[in-house]
Parts: sequence; structure tokens; C-alpha cells
Amino acid sequence: MSPSEKAENAGSMKRKHEEVVLGELSSRSIAEVRRSRKDPLYYADYLKLDKILNAQEPLSWKAKDLCHDELLFITIHQTYELWFKQLIFEIDSVRDIFECLRLGEKQISTALHRLNRVKEIQKILVEQIRVLETMTAQEFLNFRDYLFPASGFQSLQFRLLETKLGLKLEKRVNQDFINKLKEEDKKKVEKALSEPSLFDYVERWLRNMPFIEFRGYRFASHYKEAVEKMHNLDSCALNRMLEGEEREAAMKDLASTMEIYESVWDKDVHNKQKELGARRLGFRATNACLMMMLYEDQPMLQLPARLLRVLVDVDDCLNQWRHRHTQMVHRMIGQKIGTGGSLGHRYLKETVDRHRIFSDISNMSTLLLPKRFLPELPTTLRDQMKYFHSIEPYDRTLFELGGGGDNVELDW
Repeated sequence: MSPSEKAENAGSMKRKHEEVVLGELSSRSIAEVRRSRKDPLYYADYLKLDKILNAQEPLSWKAKDLCHDELLFITIHQTYELWFKQLIFEIDSVRDIFECLRLGEKQISTALHRLNRVKEIQKILVEQIRVLETMTAQEFLNFRDYLFPASGFQSLQFRLLETKLGLKLEKRVNQDFINKLKEEDKKKVEKALSEPSLFDYVERWLRNMPFIEFRGYRFASHYKEAVEKMHNLDSCALNRMLEGEEREAAMKDLASTMEIYESVWDKDVHNKQKELGARRLGFRATNACLMMMLYEDQPMLQLPARLLRVLVDVDDCLNQWRHRHTQMVHRMIGQKIGTGGSLGHRYLKETVDRHRIFSDISNMSTLLLPKRFLPELPTTLRDQMKYFHSIEPYDRTLFELGGGGDNVELDW
């Protein structure tokens, strides 16, 4: 038998074995199928440790200029990239969930679970900076020159993560970053920019919430009445308690805050704030978001309100990482230019303020009202927000008394 015939025969036998294994999956446990393998799975092979553990190649070592800390520098950044990969995977799965307009509690619960995972990974990213900070500025300078012109500025995965969450190109501090990437990476970012982000999907979900207008009830109108009542009480209190310039300044602040409230029921005011960059969500989506937060004790709104909060948490954690990264860079290189040509610390510091994504949701706290001013929802609407569960007599008896419920006198 020729070598080619042997190879073809071996391939055929392998395919037949795979078909048998797949066929048995329906009738045998996965554990049994695994035990039937001729070559048992090995830990290092499964994790591809030979590739991972041999992927650290310090440039200073190649140059016979042994810099001890370069290995730590590489390991930290490779670990970041692995976590970025996982974060992108989780965010993409949440985007897939929100792609469907009909979201029930099961889908929202799954999205919430995965976003909580994202948040926990982000905490690890922040803490990991402490490990990198065990390297002194002088120890970093010993091998920094070898890194030019490479830079974290070129991290494709971090750019994809920000984009998939909802950071628009026009909102970035440096929009030219895309031209610093290799052509194949540039195309991946452009593709991500052309697709709906998580922010886009969340806005669409909020925009389609049914409860803000329901059988004659209009959330914005009831909210307006409550705000005006609260405003009048605050105005009377300030006039009574303050005098002169102090009263004038306080009344000016109150009027400024009132304009923010007005954006909830006046679409023109809302659109003006959008033009100024103070808002990103649309008018209807903003109303829905606010209603969820104000009435989150209603059963049907509890999960959606928790989802909104975890989106703010994800945004905050990402910003915490940016802030800690900025501190670390300043500690390492001071005011020097970054290895990739960016403004280093100054550029990173600006991203902390400008690269927030879900600030519309976090800023809802400005619009929240004390419970004593919160209007009651109509009974018909409250009923729609309840979870209904009907229990048959047999089931109730089983639950209350135990056993099968046979020969039991029912008291209803």
C-alpha cells in the first residue's frame, strides 16, 4: 500500500470513528464517549500550553541585553488581550440577545448574567495594574526603547471592545487611531463601526417599551405634574431660608435643574440637549429608561432596571481601568510621548472624561424623584406589570400538605 493510500485509509477510519462517536452521543453520556477515545485528552494539549508558554519573546533578551522585567511586561499585556477576547465574546452574545425585539425575562436574565461576568472580568483588569506597578519607572526604561513604534494604542481588541459597547468614532479623543493599525485590523474595526453596538440595541429596546403610554396614561405628563409640585416647594423653601445673592444663586441653580427636568416632557428641550452633546439617547428611550428606574419595584420592571444598572457598572469599570492605566503610565513615563507617537499620559487622561458610553443612564439620577413625590401608577397598568401564576387545587395541596394530595379535604 502506497503512502497516499495509507493516509487516505487512515483518514477514512478516523471519519468513521467520529461518525460512531457522534451517533452514540444521543444514547451514551459524554463522559462515556470521552473514555472511549484512543488518545485520552491531556491538560496541556487542551489548553495549548506549548503555544501560550512559548509566546513570550523579550526583545532585550534577543539583543543579549537581559532586562529581567520585560517578561512581566509581556505576560501582563498578553493576559490583558486574553481577557479582552473573553469580554468581546460576552458582549457579542449580549448583542445577539438584544438583536431580537421580543425580549422576555429569560433573555434579559441571560444578558444580565453575562454582563455581570463582564463586570467581574473588568475588576481583574483593574487589579492587574498593581502587578505591573511592581516594576519601577527605571526598570521599564531599561527596555522601553526596544518597543518603538509598537504601542497599546494599537490594541485591536480593546478598540473592538469599545466600539461594540457603543463608543462612536466621532466621540474618540484621537479619531486617527484607525490609521495606525495594519490594513487587516483596520477592516475589522470598520466592520464593527458599521454594525449596531450594544448601546444601539439597548436604545431600540428602551424605545419599544410599551408602558410609558398605556390606555390613556402618559408617563411624561404625570412626571411633569410631580416635578412642578416639587419645584414649587423647593422654590418656596429657598425664598424663605435665603436672602440676597445667596438666594439669587440658588434660584438660578434651581432653574437650570428645571430645564433638565423639562427635557423629559418637552421633546424640543431634549433635542437641544442632544445637539449640545449632553444627551445621546432618544426622547422616547430616555422616558422609558427613567420610568424603569422610578418604578423598579414593579415586578415586570425589576430585571430591566437591574440590567440598566449593570450597564452603568460596565461603563464605570471600563473608565476605572482607563483611570488606573493613566496613573500607571504617568508613574512610568511622566510627560514623555508614547512609544506609538501618542501624547502618552495627556491623551489617556482625556479618554477618561470623553470615552464614557452609557452616561445617559448614569445621569438619570438627576431626574429621579423622592418616593413621596412619585405619582401612583393606574391600577390597570400595575396589573399589567405583575407576574401571574395560577395553581390548580391538586398542586396547592401538594405544596401545602406534602404527599400526593389524594383523599384530602380541600378548603377552597
